[in-house]
Amino acid sequence: MDSLPRFVAAAVQAAPVYLDRDATVDKACELIDEAGSAGARLIVFPETWIPMYPFWHSSSSVFSGELFARLWKNAVEVPSSSTARLAQAAKRAGAYVVIGINERDVVSRGTIYNSMLYFSPDGVIAHKHRKLIPTFTERTLWGFGDGSDLQVLDTEIGRLGGLICWEHEMTLAKYALYAQGEQVHCGVWPAYSSQNDHIDFGSRQYAFEGACYVVAACGVVPPGTMPDGLGKHESNGGSGIIGPNGKYVAGPLYDKEEILYGEIDIEQCIREKHSRDVAGHYARPDVFQLVVNAQPKPIARAAANGHLPLQDEAGVADRLQAVREYLASLVDAIEQDGDSEANKALSEALASIDMAASGMWSST
Repeated sequence: MDSLPRFVAAAVQAAPVYLDRDATVDKACELIDEAGSAGARLIVFPETWIPMYPFWHSSSSVFSGELFARLWKNAVEVPSSSTARLAQAAKRAGAYVVIGINERDVVSRGTIYNSMLYFSPDGVIAHKHRKLIPTFTERTLWGFGDGSDLQVLDTEIGRLGGLICWEHEMTLAKYALYAQGEQVHCGVWPAYSSQNDHIDFGSRQYAFEGACYVVAACGVVPPGTMPDGLGKHESNGGSGIIGPNGKYVAGPLYDKEEILYGEIDIEQCIREKHSRDVAGHYARPDVFQLVVNAQPKPIARAAANGHLPLQDEAGVADRLQAVREYLASLVDAIEQDGDSEANKALSEALASIDMAASGMWSST
């Protein structure tokens, strides 16, 4: 009989060292060490925790180029010495670590992404997810992600996925993870105190709907700790660990910095899916299907020999071959019926497909 993973997860509810990447990485490593010593095998930090969530985007400083530059200078490049330190902390803890970062684009040198970074227990970067669309005035700070990293990791502790803040309101993004058999979901939030109810019901709904665990890590700003000029707000946390029945295993936690621990038992996901597996026996693929464009969207691609290379040549070739086979079947049918004009037209169409395929992928 197969055995299923059972382990301790940790949701870190803590304040960063505001707009100080290196000091915040120091604090992250200390918290990872602490959670690892407590036996956690999954450790989740809040949204854009390094070097902070930029609350000023909802203040009169929304257009401040000075603050944007400070954020950029303290943002994290992937990979870098900062990610190497976090990876080593994950290795010391023997845990998966998921942490929200402001990610600095190494290509344009001017864009920041709201990203989740995953580290494995062997001390390597396992995955990176960029927020698909920043919410409202967040768009003055962050670029858009794409579908290439909307993935679930198949790990020894279960199938691990995650979303950022209001990505939890993107129904199709959620279903894209459910459809990959997600069992443990990492939800990262800033979080505004005004969102307490939203985070509570949204996280519980996610867990119940997907029959999965949710580890929700929320930011907290202790009163009087935010430096002047970084936006007025209230952020009192709300971290929690929720079972696949939609009930709290631990939390919710408010108004203090603390690491919240809870037990994850993957067998409970299987038990809940007995009644509803929304991407399995409780789906109707004959009625509804989700199409996810998982191709990266680079800003520029190099042309070779006068032809712009396609991002997925094999996939396009397969589609062309399917069309060709269909047209060929029509040619055969028309030949049997004796319609020479239609046969000629279809034969020319087949020849065009062959020429197109040859031209697009010619290496000469």
